[in-house]
Amino acid sequence: MGAEEPGPEDIKIITLARAARARVAAAEGAAVRDETGRTYAAAAVALPSLRLSALQLAVAMAVSSGAASLEAAALVSDGGPVDPGDLAAVREVGPDAVLFQAAADGTVLATFCP
Repeated sequence: MGAEEPGPEDIKIITLARAARARVAAAEGAAVRDETGRTYAAAAVALPSLRLSALQLAVAMAVSSGAASLEAAALVSDGGPVDPGDLAAVREVGPDAVLFQAAADGTVLATFCP
């Protein structure tokens, strides 16, 4: 965990993650930014046959759209630790990506630096 402060582009993905979460009243929302600046936002999926965290889905959306790497990620939830699998998914595609964990109001709770 590091102390990096979010810049304007990081605040944008935090806002997108908040909106994705609010849109479907999900437990969590996430957004990632790829190497070209494109963003992908997602909410957690909890179906009987499919369960994906918001961060896993955002990473999958980026990869399936052709992203070669990630610059940053944001996870918005009611708290609790970041799932190690979620962090691993971000690191696999963006080994140098910063992950911002934020509360529902957008307050950054933690920053995970490479």
